[in-house]
Amino acid sequence: MFLYEYELGKAGDTIVRELFKLKAGETFVITADTESDARVVDATARAAFAVGAKPMVIWLASPLGVGKAADPMLPVEALTAVLKETDAWIEFNNEWLLYSTPYDIATKENKKLRYLNACGTNPDLMVRCIGRVNYPLLGEFLERLRGMTMSAKHMRLTTPAGQDLEFDNSSDPNHLYTLAKGYADKPGSHMLAGQISWTPDLESINGSLVFDGSIVPPCGKLDEPVRLTIKKSKVIKIEGGSQAREFEVWLNSFNDPGMLRLAHASWGFNPGAKLTGDIVEDERVWGCTEWGLGNIGPTLIAPDGVPAASHTDGICLNTSAWLDGKLILDKGRVVEGELARLAKELGKA
Repeated sequence: MFLYEYELGKAGDTIVRELFKLKAGETFVITADTESDARVVDATARAAFAVGAKPMVIWLASPLGVGKAADPMLPVEALTAVLKETDAWIEFNNEWLLYSTPYDIATKENKKLRYLNACGTNPDLMVRCIGRVNYPLLGEFLERLRGMTMSAKHMRLTTPAGQDLEFDNSSDPNHLYTLAKGYADKPGSHMLAGQISWTPDLESINGSLVFDGSIVPPCGKLDEPVRLTIKKSKVIKIEGGSQAREFEVWLNSFNDPGMLRLAHASWGFNPGAKLTGDIVEDERVWGCTEWGLGNIGPTLIAPDGVPAASHTDGICLNTSAWLDGKLILDKGRVVEGELARLAKELGKA
């Protein structure tokens, strides 16, 4: 077991000074639940206090679901009131508040709010995926990849586990391409470094989607692949073993057709990430792709997103990707010229 007492101090300082650029006098809310790691919370709070900010730590009972499915167990009114008045918010909840009612209201009405999603962060993750990241270099890599993705009209994604999925990217300007470089120094919602997310043309997504990393919720790290047959973004069949059955039962439990609709695609590229079952880290494993199902947030489809009862994310490891017929990623290894050079500098040759 790694304690990382010194390294956590550096990572907390990175969050506060480099990522949030927190200023003296600002109110900084840290939310956590009873599944969160107190060492991560305390290191971040200490760093915030050291720069003269006003840290406010809110511990919550762990909800029995995520997003709006967490609402029944949240102090919705009180939590919303706090988040509507704060300057900056980092979420360490294991059962995430992202897309919950407090999140939706706060991000819509608090125009100054800077939110960073760091759900489920433990000391090991905090050190590898935050404290040891070369943010300028990774940012350059991600900016180039986002530009290539936005320019691509048609994409094909395959994996060694049997995935073969094709789709068109939308020409609708309301379909946004979010870029997670890790910074939360401007108002809005931000994610840990190493991810690009977008919602393709939903009518065009067809083929086999195979999750072989993790599905969160409800399964966690997978013991065997879960295969989804997709037609016009809708899940029409789920195949596999016991975890596939668990996933299917969970999706259907909401009695919401929106939970059987793909919500977004994502690239995963954080040089420190590894597959652990923690979705925030899993979806940044180098060379993976991730697909969300269910609720689509306003950061992906403006101005209001597309609501659903909850949201889940699944990981596809070692992806090969063709953008308009050009191979840029081969079984998780970056092969496009300039991207490959930057990957090598990041230690991911």
